[in-house]
Amino acid sequence: MVKENSTRTEEVFDGIRSDLLNGVLAPGQRLKLVALAARFGVSMSVVREALTRLTEQGLVVSNPQRGFSVMPLSVDDLSDLTQTRVQLESIALRQSIALGGLEWESAVVAAHHTLERTPVDGADGRLNEDWPAAHRAFHQALLSGAQSPRLEGVVNSLRDNAELYRRWYWALTEDQVRDLATEHRQLRDFALARDADAAEAALAEHIGRAPRKLIAYAREHDLEDPTHGPSPA
Repeated sequence: MVKENSTRTEEVFDGIRSDLLNGVLAPGQRLKLVALAARFGVSMSVVREALTRLTEQGLVVSNPQRGFSVMPLSVDDLSDLTQTRVQLESIALRQSIALGGLEWESAVVAAHHTLERTPVDGADGRLNEDWPAAHRAFHQALLSGAQSPRLEGVVNSLRDNAELYRRWYWALTEDQVRDLATEHRQLRDFALARDADAAEAALAEHIGRAPRKLIAYAREHDLEDPTHGPSPA
């Protein structure tokens, strides 16, 4: 019985997580236990356990009075996260370019090769889940020459924190003119050419584009979290 409940919790967890990451559930949307239990054919305790796990991942928030809801879209948080990422990833990239050797270069080339040959869209029209994994691996490889496990750990954690915002960018905004393949090629080439200034500028633009588009969308559609919105001018 315990194993059966664990399996059902995993199924509910995966189902809701997929909806969250593919924009099916809107930022700040209430998650009703009764409706979710009926949808998945499970008890509310199973749903509650799955939502608790999603809360631990930062995808869902829990409020004693209001229950569970999707993480709100906070412009202040996204802006702060983006600025911090740019600052720290720039440091790690510069260190990688200065200190990385042949092994680092080979890792960057190999990770980029995989990323370039992994389609962004899946057969169902949604984001191909292999692509985010390849994308993450490329950026990890790019910064892996920094020779600072602590710095790499912080940078990777911040990138993971940005995942839901990144998915909302994919699901909610229209950025049809963006050429991701060229952006990644430039990052690879600048890094291997040891051009730290050009690499840092390309990285800052690469990290900052999605947040700019998402912030503009949030303001246009009144999706900003009212408790964490921008300060008055």
